[in-house]
Amino acid sequence: MLRFLTLILSLVAASWSLPASAQVKMSFHSFNGSVLFGRYPHTFVVLEGTLEQSGQRISENFGFTAKTVSTAILSGPVEHDILVETPKYIKKTNRHFTVTLSDSEYRKVKAELAKWRDAPGKYYDLDTRNCIHFVGALAKIAGLRVEFPDKMLRRPKKWLNYITGLNPSLGAKPVG
Repeated sequence: MLRFLTLILSLVAASWSLPASAQVKMSFHSFNGSVLFGRYPHTFVVLEGTLEQSGQRISENFGFTAKTVSTAILSGPVEHDILVETPKYIKKTNRHFTVTLSDSEYRKVKAELAKWRDAPGKYYDLDTRNCIHFVGALAKIAGLRVEFPDKMLRRPKKWLNYITGLNPSLGAKPVG
């Protein structure tokens, strides 16, 4: 009986010292861009944290872009690519807000990424499927209200500030 009681007390004590619940954070970034310096305005997400079920460490980022930047972008759909940014580049961007994802939402984000990455043919379109639309699709998975006003489809920073306003529960302020 004493061994049984000791075992029960040990299990109770161990449960009190368990680490805090793991989580993955998804941050929404914009880059102001400049035609003169070769980087156009852009938006992307950064995912960091740990999956609760597996303990897998997550450190990823994804943006949607044209495979080749040329004037062909102005004429309609072109080949697409998923862009992964370097830590040095990420430091130069605007972080607008961050949301916490469940393991299930994280898996949905990865599935959506695969859908965009693996779409056949020419899938990037400046007006209907650009980096803003991609990030908007991921934001919807996180439960955010998302709209795509025509006047913002080529202005990622302005668009993310707009999304910030549509979602006051984020507690975020627009980036200046």
